Amino acid sequence: MARKFYVGIEKDQDGFFVSEVPQLKGCYSQGRSLDELMANIKEVIEMCLEEQGSNA
Repeated sequence: MARKFYVGIEKDQDGFFVSEVPQLKGCYSQGRSLDELMANIKEVIEMCLEEQGSNA
């Protein structure tokens, strides 16, 4: 089953892209490019979902 999440993205003062998934506690990441950021946040989403599953 595919799940969809809102990913908020901003660019910080150092030029890094930073993101957060508000639906998942502690789910945030960064990257030098949007492609790197999206790969990183997908990995973090998977880890957050695994953590939620183990705490359920």
